[in-house]
Amino acid sequence: MSLLMEKQGLAEVYDQQTEAWKLVRKDQTYDKKLSTVEETLSRFGLLKNEIRVYLHLARTGEMKAGEIAEAISLHRTETYRILRDLEKKGIVFSIFEKPLKFTAVQLDKAIDLLVDAEKIKIKLLEQEKTSLVELWQSMPQPKVETTKKELFQMLEGDQQVLIKANELLEKTEKKFQIFASADYLSELYYNDFSDQMKSQVDKIEVT
Repeated sequence: MSLLMEKQGLAEVYDQQTEAWKLVRKDQTYDKKLSTVEETLSRFGLLKNEIRVYLHLARTGEMKAGEIAEAISLHRTETYRILRDLEKKGIVFSIFEKPLKFTAVQLDKAIDLLVDAEKIKIKLLEQEKTSLVELWQSMPQPKVETTKKELFQMLEGDQQVLIKANELLEKTEKKFQIFASADYLSELYYNDFSDQMKSQVDKIEVT
């Protein structure tokens, strides 16, 4: 049934106001919008199948694990495991009734929970920094002769590029040159980097 609906460009969704299922026809931008949501959720550490399970559950309302597995063509055992993992993240809940069903929190709430989890993780890492550095420095270090050499680094992903750009800008004393495609320039412009660069224009030359 789900494969036939997919071929016909239909999606089955649960209307919470009428408490009934209905079929809606996907418009031309549906897949693009869904892809954007999936890509964004992956940045919060969700795996591909976790995203599939969560979005299907968030779209359709209460469902049994077997129904989810059948709808998205996933093995039932893996579906149960994913549902438990999503429960641990706080974005899926079990409904205590027979048969056991699951429900998902709304997307905006899910994003808030995932963001808070990342903030806690970062805070814990920051707290561990001092002790880790002290531990590393207490270990015997081999003597290495340092010579000045030209270095380069391959970065992948917008986040890594932004981190490196901010790091280089902080170290710049005289001149900062940017060679980048239009996409990367717009990414830099719409992030904190542009504000930091504007604050440095009186001190350094930016080209």
